[in-house]
Amino acid sequence: MTKPQEHLVDWLRDAYAMEKQAESMLKAQASRLEHYPTLKQRIEQHIDETLSQQKLLEQRLEQLGSGPSTIKDLTARIAAFGQAMGGMTMTDEVVKGGLAGYVFEHVEIASYTTLIAAAKAAGDAETQRCCETILPQEVAMAKWLIENLPEVVTSYVSRSEANTEAKR
Repeated sequence: MTKPQEHLVDWLRDAYAMEKQAESMLKAQASRLEHYPTLKQRIEQHIDETLSQQKLLEQRLEQLGSGPSTIKDLTARIAAFGQAMGGMTMTDEVVKGGLAGYVFEHVEIASYTTLIAAAKAAGDAETQRCCETILPQEVAMAKWLIENLPEVVTSYVSRSEANTEAKR
């Protein structure tokens, strides 16, 4: 029988790998954005948040006598690299990147919501606080994306119609 704490540690490792993947994807996207300064600035802000989140998760894992999973981390990085490379060939890279970012933020929101419930079930107040610190940052990024994607799309369409570099 698996104890609640064991599930919690496993899911914390998953969250850490997810944040490593987010870091790779966000950095790749930010480095390629040329004509969307507001989007680039918000992504760079979220990169800083993501790095802080990684530190929080790593600290919790260490305090729980564990550490990040090297295999999960490597798998996440490979997946992020594949996504970044795939985006390079799209003519509407900025739009597809925005869509993917919005979806990914909701995966993170669901993950931290799950972790908060698991921490409560395991009686782990520290992990609960850690995840409650991270969750609003993910919600804020998803909110920013849904509020700003229409402007990105409008700018993309205008640039594309004017035969100006639009994809990034």
